[in-house]
Amino acid sequence: MSGKIRIALIGIDHPHGMGWRESLTHVSDKLEVSALVPAFDSATSSLEERHAKLPRFESVTELIYSSDLFDGALVCLPNDQSPDAVIALANAGKHILLEKPGAANATDARRMAEAIRANQVSFQNGFIWRYDELANRLRKMVSDGRFGKLISVEMTWATSSVDRRGPEHYLFNLKQSGGGFFNWLACHHLDLLTYITGESVTAVSARVGNYGKTVAAVEDGGSAILDLSSGGLATFTGGYWHPRWMNDIRWTIRGTQRWVHWDPGRANTGGVLEIHGPQPQFMAMEETFELPVDDTTGYGGKAMVALLADWIRAIGEGGDCRNTPESTVTVLETIDSIYQSSENGHRVKI
Repeated sequence: MSGKIRIALIGIDHPHGMGWRESLTHVSDKLEVSALVPAFDSATSSLEERHAKLPRFESVTELIYSSDLFDGALVCLPNDQSPDAVIALANAGKHILLEKPGAANATDARRMAEAIRANQVSFQNGFIWRYDELANRLRKMVSDGRFGKLISVEMTWATSSVDRRGPEHYLFNLKQSGGGFFNWLACHHLDLLTYITGESVTAVSARVGNYGKTVAAVEDGGSAILDLSSGGLATFTGGYWHPRWMNDIRWTIRGTQRWVHWDPGRANTGGVLEIHGPQPQFMAMEETFELPVDDTTGYGGKAMVALLADWIRAIGEGGDCRNTPESTVTVLETIDSIYQSSENGHRVKI
């Protein structure tokens, strides 16, 4: 493809829309915005003036009729709209940049994957943690065998309560979103679990529900125990539980040869690994590895810029991004199983 990649923005006032658009400025030498589909009842309250005069369309169908205007699209829509939009775009030969998770369940994710593969378009999903430096250092530790036999992965993520947006927000609407905290946020780290460990989730035991003060139509959080293919265990606990805007994220990975605490949001850092290794003689292996603050603007900082660069590379050279149609299906299969386990009160094999 000669010249800049032209993309249409679909979904302007999406909660992450403005962050995505700011991140796009970091790859403006390779990519340009060429058209808009506001969606969200045509709301454009967050639209930047630099995009205000771009061609504007009422629907994805109308946009596709003007297909000479764009090469790909950033799709930021509710889960009940994303799959059909992605399928229509893929059938029109357009490359896909998708706000995660992009579907309410694995069935819809499979429909998207089939269209993307059939039309051989490049696909990228917004699971930005696959591009986080410390996440990739942990992945390398695992693949190098530095943990020894993997025993457990303990994940927690508590964030702002339902009251911060209000229970009427579409994220808490069962028809539009299909699920709550596990679909919108836990998906990030359930996806990252398989990426870091190189293992699959084989079974799930879970309980999800409303635990905070304000009852929503979807779960505000919960806990899951996940069986890993090597015989190890992973746990995840989290929810919309804090009384202010914030993320409180922690991981601990334990193996027979070392254990590591990962604090990606520690104040005044770009994330910290506290590494505890064996004691072969007089000294125990102890290290604190810290990254400098990431001041990159936009959604997800440097990780998002790397995610966008990977998509641009895939469009130009071919091949998959780190996020694939199949990895999207996999994480939604895990989330489906979490909901099923909680509803039935039984362990669910995947």
